[in-house]
Amino acid sequence: MAKMSGEAEKVVMEYVGALDSQDFDRAAGLIAEDVRIIGPAGENFGKPKDFTNMLKRYHGKYAILKVFVDGEDVGLLYDFTTSGKTVYMSSWYKVEGRKINYIRTVFDPSAFE
Repeated sequence: MAKMSGEAEKVVMEYVGALDSQDFDRAAGLIAEDVRIIGPAGENFGKPKDFTNMLKRYHGKYAILKVFVDGEDVGLLYDFTTSGKTVYMSSWYKVEGRKINYIRTVFDPSAFE
């Protein structure tokens, strides 16, 4: 199981690195075509490009505070800084076959209003 855990973490960290460097095509390539993405206000995305196109408006930098790995599940606690604001966030990723097929992110969305 440790090998699988390490692989899942590697995929998620590669995804975060792609977003950090604003390589949205590379980030989208790490997301499964049948992904389920849930945001803090209940918003849902089902296609990688739809999600990464939304992220382009909020590009910023991740400061990873803690990583939790349990098999194919990876949890991140991090500060996300964009447009001069820093927001504490938590995301849960599920990885299958080197692709992220589930993301659930929790934070206070009022920071982006």
